[in-house]
Amino acid sequence: MPNSLKYVAVALVASLVTLLSINLIPERHVIRTIVPHSFDAADPQFTRSMNSYSQGQMFNANAVQTLVNGDEIFPAMLQAIRSARSTINMETYIYWSGSVGYAFATSLAAKSREGLEVRVLVDWVGSVPFDENLIHIMTTAGVRFQRYRPIYWYTLDRVNNRTHRRLLIVDGQIAFTGGIGIADNWLGDARNPNEWRDTHYQIEGPAVSAFQAAFAENWLETAGETLQGQKFYPPQEPAGGLAAQLILSSQPNGSENMELMMLAAIAAAKDHLRIGMAYFVPDDIALQQILDARKRGVAVDVIVPNSLTDVPIVRKGSRYFWGELLEAGVRIYEFQPTMYHPKLLIVDDVWASFGSANLDERSLRLNDEAALNIYGKEFAQTQIDLFDEDLKRSRRISLAEWKARSSSEKFTDWLASRLHTQL
Repeated sequence: MPNSLKYVAVALVASLVTLLSINLIPERHVIRTIVPHSFDAADPQFTRSMNSYSQGQMFNANAVQTLVNGDEIFPAMLQAIRSARSTINMETYIYWSGSVGYAFATSLAAKSREGLEVRVLVDWVGSVPFDENLIHIMTTAGVRFQRYRPIYWYTLDRVNNRTHRRLLIVDGQIAFTGGIGIADNWLGDARNPNEWRDTHYQIEGPAVSAFQAAFAENWLETAGETLQGQKFYPPQEPAGGLAAQLILSSQPNGSENMELMMLAAIAAAKDHLRIGMAYFVPDDIALQQILDARKRGVAVDVIVPNSLTDVPIVRKGSRYFWGELLEAGVRIYEFQPTMYHPKLLIVDDVWASFGSANLDERSLRLNDEAALNIYGKEFAQTQIDLFDEDLKRSRRISLAEWKARSSSEKFTDWLASRLHTQL
């Protein structure tokens, strides 16, 4: 090989190694110690502190409806779209082909033909298995369709930073968020492995403006368009009695907001901490934060997927860390009927958080995420009741069972755990 070709080959390899390093080597943790337990979640100091250091504005007088599984979620979202009068903005990580994707594409296209402004933003990676015909249905009707951070040579340094947010905002008056994707996997009522278990939420009231702003943030980056004015931010009337706070994480900066929020919430637990996560791979600090709660006598229950998970390597990486938690008395359950996909954190009986963020490093350090915090005993109880229903369909994992894993399982769990910064 001529020397000139060797130099080119070396340069290409060096470039690839550099790009891999940029994307795969995590940045230094901003938060390096656990949050101390200074007050309980019921203490007004918790609300004031959370409002200050997580950079999420508190909105009062909101209403939140809990939608369980596809049988409730998709009809509610589609009804809101079909009832829209001026604007529809939707952002999602997953938009796949199938009957659900078609239903959304045709409904959005129909509203666009009526003269409404319709914008759809999907993550480039999350929407890879996407029938181009669905895009054609939307764009030919005038829907403004964009993919978030498509991969070009000049964006390779950001290929690992995706939008994982699930947002639908209609007329600036109704918002939806939660764990669901636009795909047939979520159809049904979690009765069998083909019907995933998930929860989504419909929000009305002043907090909807925060959802619109979250969409506008990613839309500006992608389309270069600023969304402003009354059609996006109309005057908001009181819709209920709930205090709500939308927390965002954004890359390449701002990721610590979500992490600090979760750690501070765990630190404020007094009696009971409930965690329901599709992907549960806490880093060292989050792990110690949970263990610190146990030292204070806080009961901790965690629901995660079983072997029906859609990402087996995450389950294996998660299991490696269970030993310390189980030894400390954390109760870990695997949901049995199907893939478990919610992202839910409940502190005592006063506070609940839900949205797109998992308790893992991908959500807390790599993705753009959105989570809504709700303050109030009545709403928290509805989430506790739902969590308890899921517990009935889950199997508890004992410390003895965890220790009894085969040597090959222990090795592959350890191997997967080495990738925890990417899971």
